[in-house]
Amino acid sequence: MTRLGDTPSIHPTAQVRDSELGRYVEIGAGSHVSRSKIGDYSYCVENTQIAYADIGKFANIASHVRIYASMHPMERASLHHFTYRSAWYFEGEEDDQDFFDWRASNGIRIGHDTWIGHGAVVMPGVTIGNGAIIGSNAVVTKDVADFAIAVGVPARTIRQRFSDDVASRLDAMKWWDWSHEKLHQALPDFRALGIEAFLEKYE
Repeated sequence: MTRLGDTPSIHPTAQVRDSELGRYVEIGAGSHVSRSKIGDYSYCVENTQIAYADIGKFANIASHVRIYASMHPMERASLHHFTYRSAWYFEGEEDDQDFFDWRASNGIRIGHDTWIGHGAVVMPGVTIGNGAIIGSNAVVTKDVADFAIAVGVPARTIRQRFSDDVASRLDAMKWWDWSHEKLHQALPDFRALGIEAFLEKYE
Protein backbone atom coordinates (compact mmCIF):
# COMPACT_ATOMS: atom_id res chain seq x y z
CA MET A 1 0.00 0.00 0.00
CA THR A 2 1.18 3.51 -0.79
CA ARG A 3 1.81 5.61 2.31
CA LEU A 4 -0.67 8.43 2.86
CA GLY A 5 0.54 12.01 2.92
CA ASP A 6 -0.35 15.68 2.70
CA THR A 7 -2.31 15.12 -0.52
CA PRO A 8 -5.60 13.26 0.06
CA SER A 9 -5.90 9.80 -1.47
CA ILE A 10 -9.07 9.53 -3.57
CA HIS A 11 -9.86 6.21 -5.24
CA PRO A 12 -10.32 6.55 -9.02
CA THR A 13 -13.94 5.40 -8.73
CA ALA A 14 -14.80 7.90 -5.97
CA GLN A 15 -16.34 11.31 -6.62
CA VAL A 16 -15.50 14.39 -4.56
CA ARG A 17 -16.98 17.80 -5.32
CA ASP A 18 -17.24 21.15 -3.57
CA SER A 19 -15.42 19.70 -0.55
CA GLU A 20 -12.31 20.29 1.55
CA LEU A 21 -10.12 17.32 2.49
CA GLY A 22 -7.32 17.41 5.06
CA ARG A 23 -3.93 15.71 5.16
CA TYR A 24 -3.70 11.91 5.27
CA VAL A 25 -7.36 11.63 4.25
CA GLU A 26 -8.47 8.59 2.25
CA ILE A 27 -11.69 8.32 0.21
CA GLY A 28 -12.54 4.73 -0.68
CA ALA A 29 -13.80 3.11 -3.86
CA GLY A 30 -17.23 4.09 -5.08
CA SER A 31 -17.67 6.77 -2.43
CA HIS A 32 -19.36 10.12 -3.04
CA VAL A 33 -18.44 13.23 -1.07
CA SER A 34 -20.08 16.58 -1.72
CA ARG A 35 -20.28 19.96 0.00
CA SER A 36 -18.35 18.64 2.99
CA LYS A 37 -15.22 19.15 5.04
CA ILE A 38 -13.20 16.15 6.20
CA GLY A 39 -10.40 16.69 8.71
CA ASP A 40 -6.85 15.34 8.76
CA TYR A 41 -6.34 11.54 9.00
CA SER A 42 -10.03 10.75 8.51
CA TYR A 43 -11.08 8.10 6.04
CA CYS A 44 -14.11 6.42 4.56
CA VAL A 45 -13.97 3.04 2.89
CA GLU A 46 -15.96 1.83 -0.08
CA ASN A 47 -19.40 3.00 -1.14
CA THR A 48 -19.85 5.71 1.46
CA GLN A 49 -22.02 8.77 0.76
CA ILE A 50 -21.25 12.03 2.54
CA ALA A 51 -22.95 15.39 1.98
CA TYR A 52 -23.31 18.66 3.90
CA ALA A 53 -21.03 17.34 6.65
CA ASP A 54 -18.27 18.83 8.77
CA ILE A 55 -16.18 15.85 9.91
CA GLY A 56 -13.33 16.18 12.37
CA LYS A 57 -9.90 14.57 12.39
CA PHE A 58 -9.26 10.83 12.73
CA ALA A 59 -12.83 9.82 11.82
CA ASN A 60 -13.12 6.11 10.99
CA ILE A 61 -16.01 5.64 8.56
CA ALA A 62 -16.88 2.11 7.49
CA SER A 63 -18.30 0.96 4.17
CA HIS A 64 -21.82 1.72 2.98
CA VAL A 65 -22.30 4.54 5.48
CA ARG A 66 -24.61 7.39 4.51
CA ILE A 67 -23.92 10.70 6.20
CA TYR A 68 -26.82 13.00 5.33
CA ALA A 69 -29.76 11.00 4.06
CA SER A 70 -31.32 13.52 1.70
CA MET A 71 -34.61 14.95 2.88
CA HIS A 72 -37.54 15.28 0.50
CA PRO A 73 -40.09 18.12 0.67
CA MET A 74 -42.75 16.36 2.75
CA GLU A 75 -44.93 19.47 2.99
CA ARG A 76 -45.38 19.72 -0.80
CA ALA A 77 -48.00 17.98 -2.90
CA SER A 78 -45.22 15.79 -4.32
CA LEU A 79 -42.09 14.38 -2.68
CA HIS A 80 -40.42 13.85 -6.05
CA HIS A 81 -37.32 15.78 -7.06
CA PHE A 82 -38.95 17.11 -10.22
CA THR A 83 -40.13 19.92 -7.92
CA TYR A 84 -36.57 20.94 -7.00
CA ARG A 85 -34.33 19.40 -9.68
CA SER A 86 -36.65 20.89 -12.25
CA ALA A 87 -34.01 21.57 -14.92
CA TRP A 88 -33.68 17.81 -15.38
CA TYR A 89 -37.30 17.59 -16.50
CA PHE A 90 -38.46 20.87 -18.00
CA GLU A 91 -36.78 22.96 -20.65
CA GLY A 92 -36.19 26.50 -19.46
CA GLU A 93 -36.78 25.71 -15.78
CA GLU A 94 -34.20 26.24 -13.05
CA ASP A 95 -33.63 24.13 -9.97
CA ASP A 96 -35.16 25.28 -6.71
CA GLN A 97 -32.11 26.82 -5.02
CA ASP A 98 -34.08 27.66 -1.86
CA PHE A 99 -34.65 23.96 -1.30
CA PHE A 100 -30.94 23.16 -1.63
CA ASP A 101 -30.08 26.06 0.68
CA TRP A 102 -32.48 24.51 3.23
CA ARG A 103 -30.69 21.17 2.91
CA ALA A 104 -27.31 22.85 3.43
CA SER A 105 -28.61 24.60 6.56
CA ASN A 106 -29.30 21.18 8.11
CA GLY A 107 -25.73 19.95 7.93
CA ILE A 108 -24.09 17.29 10.09
CA ARG A 109 -21.19 17.73 12.51
CA ILE A 110 -19.02 14.75 13.44
CA GLY A 111 -16.25 15.16 16.01
CA HIS A 112 -12.68 13.92 16.19
CA ASP A 113 -11.66 10.26 16.55
CA THR A 114 -15.13 8.89 15.84
CA TRP A 115 -16.07 5.46 14.51
CA ILE A 116 -19.12 5.16 12.25
CA GLY A 117 -19.96 1.48 11.74
CA HIS A 118 -20.86 -0.36 8.54
CA GLY A 119 -24.14 0.66 6.97
CA ALA A 120 -24.96 3.39 9.47
CA VAL A 121 -27.14 6.32 8.40
CA VAL A 122 -26.69 9.76 9.94
CA MET A 123 -29.68 12.02 9.41
CA PRO A 124 -29.52 15.77 8.65
CA GLY A 125 -28.94 18.19 11.52
CA VAL A 126 -27.26 15.64 13.81
CA THR A 127 -24.09 16.27 15.84
CA ILE A 128 -21.89 13.33 16.85
CA GLY A 129 -19.36 14.17 19.56
CA ASN A 130 -15.65 13.51 19.85
CA GLY A 131 -14.71 9.88 20.39
CA ALA A 132 -18.24 8.58 19.81
CA ILE A 133 -18.99 5.19 18.28
CA ILE A 134 -22.00 4.51 16.05
CA GLY A 135 -22.91 0.84 15.68
CA SER A 136 -23.34 -0.96 12.38
CA ASN A 137 -26.65 -0.28 10.61
CA ALA A 138 -27.69 2.31 13.20
CA VAL A 139 -29.90 5.21 12.09
CA VAL A 140 -28.81 8.33 13.96
CA THR A 141 -31.68 10.79 14.29
CA LYS A 142 -30.53 12.67 17.43
CA ASP A 143 -27.25 14.08 18.73
CA VAL A 144 -24.74 11.65 20.23
CA ALA A 145 -22.57 12.89 23.10
CA ASP A 146 -18.77 12.80 23.30
CA PHE A 147 -17.38 9.27 23.86
CA ALA A 148 -20.85 7.67 23.75
CA ILE A 149 -21.64 4.36 22.06
CA ALA A 150 -24.95 4.49 20.16
CA VAL A 151 -26.64 1.59 18.37
CA GLY A 152 -29.98 0.62 16.89
CA VAL A 153 -32.86 2.06 14.89
CA PRO A 154 -33.29 4.77 15.88
CA ALA A 155 -29.87 4.95 17.51
CA ARG A 156 -29.75 5.21 21.30
CA THR A 157 -26.80 5.49 23.63
CA ILE A 158 -26.06 2.21 25.43
CA ARG A 159 -23.03 3.37 27.41
CA GLN A 160 -20.09 5.77 27.60
CA ARG A 161 -16.61 4.64 26.64
CA PHE A 162 -15.02 6.30 29.66
CA SER A 163 -15.95 7.88 32.97
CA ASP A 164 -16.85 11.57 32.88
CA ASP A 165 -13.48 12.43 34.42
CA VAL A 166 -11.47 10.48 31.86
CA ALA A 167 -13.57 11.77 28.97
CA SER A 168 -13.11 15.36 30.14
CA ARG A 169 -9.35 14.92 30.49
CA LEU A 170 -9.05 13.26 27.08
CA ASP A 171 -11.13 15.98 25.45
CA ALA A 172 -8.98 18.66 27.10
CA MET A 173 -5.79 16.95 25.91
CA LYS A 174 -6.89 17.24 22.26
CA TRP A 175 -4.28 14.77 21.04
CA TRP A 176 -5.96 14.95 17.62
CA ASP A 177 -4.35 18.39 17.25
CA TRP A 178 -0.82 17.05 17.83
CA SER A 179 1.74 17.37 15.06
CA HIS A 180 2.43 14.40 12.81
CA GLU A 181 5.84 14.08 14.44
CA LYS A 182 4.41 13.98 17.97
CA LEU A 183 1.84 11.39 16.94
CA HIS A 184 4.65 9.24 15.57
CA GLN A 185 6.69 9.64 18.77
CA ALA A 186 3.68 8.68 20.89
CA LEU A 187 2.71 5.71 18.71
CA PRO A 188 4.16 3.08 21.10
CA ASP A 189 2.12 4.58 23.95
CA PHE A 190 -1.09 4.73 21.88
CA ARG A 191 -0.57 1.01 21.32
CA ALA A 192 0.54 -0.12 24.78
CA LEU A 193 -0.78 2.20 27.48
CA GLY A 194 -4.20 2.06 29.07
CA ILE A 195 -6.20 5.27 28.98
CA GLU A 196 -5.30 6.34 32.54
CA ALA A 197 -1.60 5.75 32.00
CA PHE A 198 -1.73 7.57 28.67
CA LEU A 199 -3.40 10.57 30.26
CA GLU A 200 -0.92 10.63 33.13
CA LYS A 201 2.00 10.62 30.73
CA TYR A 202 0.77 13.25 28.27
CA GLU A 203 -1.44 15.64 30.24
